[in-house]
Amino acid sequence: MPSNVLVTAELARCMTELSRAMRRQIGVIIDRGGRVVSVIVGDEREIVIPLLEDYPLGRRRLRGVRCVHTHLKNEPLSRDDLTDLALLRLDMMAAIGVGEDGLPADIYTAHLLAPGRRQGRPSEGEGTAGVVETAPAVPFHSFSLALDSFIEALEEEMARASALAVDDGRERAILVSVSTASRDEQLERLDELAELAATGGVVVIDRLCQRPRRIHPKYLMGSGKLKEVVIRALQKEATLLVFDQELTPVQVREIGKVTELKVIDRTQLILDIFARRAHSRDGKVQVELAQLRYRLPLLTGKGTALSRLMGGIGGRGPGETKLEIDRRRVQERITRLEKELESLGRGRRQRRRRRAESGIPIISIVGYTNAGKSTLLNALTASSTLVEDRLFATLDTATRRLRFPRERDAVITDTVGFIRDLPADLKRAFRSTLEEMEDADLLLHLVDISSPGFEGRMETVVGLLEEMGLDRIPTLLVFNKTDLVDPSYVRRMCRKYGAVALSAREPDTFGPLLRTMEAMLWPDETAERGADAGAVPA
Repeated sequence: MPSNVLVTAELARCMTELSRAMRRQIGVIIDRGGRVVSVIVGDEREIVIPLLEDYPLGRRRLRGVRCVHTHLKNEPLSRDDLTDLALLRLDMMAAIGVGEDGLPADIYTAHLLAPGRRQGRPSEGEGTAGVVETAPAVPFHSFSLALDSFIEALEEEMARASALAVDDGRERAILVSVSTASRDEQLERLDELAELAATGGVVVIDRLCQRPRRIHPKYLMGSGKLKEVVIRALQKEATLLVFDQELTPVQVREIGKVTELKVIDRTQLILDIFARRAHSRDGKVQVELAQLRYRLPLLTGKGTALSRLMGGIGGRGPGETKLEIDRRRVQERITRLEKELESLGRGRRQRRRRRAESGIPIISIVGYTNAGKSTLLNALTASSTLVEDRLFATLDTATRRLRFPRERDAVITDTVGFIRDLPADLKRAFRSTLEEMEDADLLLHLVDISSPGFEGRMETVVGLLEEMGLDRIPTLLVFNKTDLVDPSYVRRMCRKYGAVALSAREPDTFGPLLRTMEAMLWPDETAERGADAGAVPA
């Protein structure tokens, strides 16, 4: 066909006559050169567009092919037609109605809109509003469109709209939760995922929740919901999908193939945050080790089988594949990092032993991430540990000396924050750092009482402490950020949980905490004077 014609009259007539005779929809896929690259025979209601592997999207805004098909009852484009147009980013979708005499009746067309454009007649298809524009029905023999000029102008408009959009180089993400848990729990977890995304430098532009009866083994969600994700990504110019649930390598690959977007899960996001935030040699080694352990299963194939081949029958051939070489290199790097981590651990154990021999009590601040641990450490010791209102602002353990008003000293440490479903690889990697808490005489379990889900976060921390065998150490529950909530609520929660309340930003509120810590660390001695004045830096 000529490149400037949507479809010739001869081909349209041939399609409608065959459609009427067969009582089936017939479609063609045509590229920009006018070549028919696929012929589709559907049923009475629909056609199924084949894979367009020869026309990858890449960096292009449109795929470079159009779909023209017949409608037996001369009806407008269906919701599925418009969804396919948006999902596949076709140049155009057209339906030619079949008349009673088998000749072409009306023609219905639709095309994608440039980002942010809301002119013309937006599609009424569910989920495609603002993405697709449908044209009014026109008798086929009255239809006229300079297709090549139209597509060129549309792509130029899309390019201008993208250039005008604010682009600071950050990923634009849609957060997705697919779980059988309650909707309230899903929304709470998505709030936390949004905080993680902000910490990781990701712009969150939308959120999606689904509670399926069963989890789809390939896509995690149903195909209908996956289409909705793609439509929303198209509407909002998303570049990244972040799943709250841990994905298998197959799910990452298949979801990425369908959506043509970068796909990561919560674990990968946390690992990325840790990689950005680790500054000490300890932290960097631990994070890299966790990342490599996480990525190793993604190198799927015959790697493990080839590792066992040492020549002989079945072992001769071209040698190791690139996949196997990659796996071997990753495994070797993991081994080297484990040895380095063990060496660093010996240094930490020596320092801990010297502190224990000095007889100075050790206090460890533990708690959910962003509970205010570093702020409290700074306020108690007049130090300057990094403080930010973000999850995992600090990963490296900070140790300071705390002097009580009665001229007694203690060592106080700030540890990495906990989080629910902490990746197993990170747990293993940071276990050596968390071992510091084993020598503690007192744990301060700091809780952000202003958080709506603080009780669930408390349970997460308690569970992790039990898992690490640290529940045997005396623990003092401390409610922080009391300046952000009603005082009567704070008093009620303190009575319920036997906690001490304070605001880490207001040293005047430290008196009850210091008195309680002294009573727990030196129970046999009577305090000579109160600790209302707060801690004095060494």
